[in-house]
Amino acid sequence: MSCHAEQELSTPDMLQGHIELHHHLFGYLKSMALRCAADLGVPSAIHRRGGAATISDIAADTGVHLAKLPHLRRIMRVLTVAGIFAANDEPSSSADQDGDAAGETVYTLTPPSRLLVGDRATCNMAPLMRFLARPEVAAMFFGLDTWLRDGDTGAATLYQAAHGGVPAWEMTKRDSSYNRALNEACAVDTSFVMDIAVREGGDVFRGLSSLVDVGGGHGAAAMAIARAFPHIKCSVLDLPQAIIEAPADGTVNFVAGNMFEYIPPANAVFLKYVLHCWGEEDCIKILQQCKKAIPARGDGGKVIIINAVVGSGEPQDNALKETQVLFDVYMMGIGGGFSDYKIKPILGFISVIEVYP
Repeated sequence: MSCHAEQELSTPDMLQGHIELHHHLFGYLKSMALRCAADLGVPSAIHRRGGAATISDIAADTGVHLAKLPHLRRIMRVLTVAGIFAANDEPSSSADQDGDAAGETVYTLTPPSRLLVGDRATCNMAPLMRFLARPEVAAMFFGLDTWLRDGDTGAATLYQAAHGGVPAWEMTKRDSSYNRALNEACAVDTSFVMDIAVREGGDVFRGLSSLVDVGGGHGAAAMAIARAFPHIKCSVLDLPQAIIEAPADGTVNFVAGNMFEYIPPANAVFLKYVLHCWGEEDCIKILQQCKKAIPARGDGGKVIIINAVVGSGEPQDNALKETQVLFDVYMMGIGGGFSDYKIKPILGFISVIEVYP
């Protein structure tokens, strides 16, 4: 059958296709608008106003210049349509095309924006938003087509292709601001994940007497485990530049080292978002060091892995599926990810996996 036999699109289908293409192409604007709101502190401003604020309130509390009020209103409209914020019903008929009038639209928080409120009562994910929207991170995907054509002669990863051959983790030694932003992002994400993991999947930690968090940075995960299970002696192993500013309150012991060379002995090794940063051969090396560090299964030894996994969770949840595959492509960009896996999830798009020697 000739390829020209493909049925031509109807006018409605062509128009719908046109809309969907633009929807996807403008997707980066949502990311930039979200980062802008996080940087300005819009969620916190709404929270401090009792959970509801007008555009004038938000501008006054975040330092937005009055001349830029119409522009802020348009950014808030994008984020409201995207579900990051909620707004009251349409403003009165005397409003102009850009939005508010005498009876200004009132903006409120939704579950996503509640995670960006910067106070101690909530988990503030703003540092994670800022890191993932950094120019150095986004830049690696501008050369995706070239990198795919390069074959074995090109840069090993997208990140290296965009940064003169420098791997993502090498950048933490060369750029202190990048290192700080990464540590802050990892800390808030870990606090969020571990709060749920300890409450919903705490059984994996029961019966342990010691645990080493490999690649644990400033120790957010180890501290959460130590607080929930005070009898577990928790340590963190990471590179020197990763733990240089780690808190020294005695809750967790910090060890500078390389996981490919040595992992301190413990009842269990904890790996959160570590294996997906490396290729399969490197992951095997890491797991071999894990096996050396823990006792036999009969003596309570095990490896606990927390990772995002493509294909886990509710199959009908499109937001979950899209988040998984986008996260997978991000990990591909920095050189991580397995070619295949089969794991049972328990935490949304994040899974807790137990591995025994």
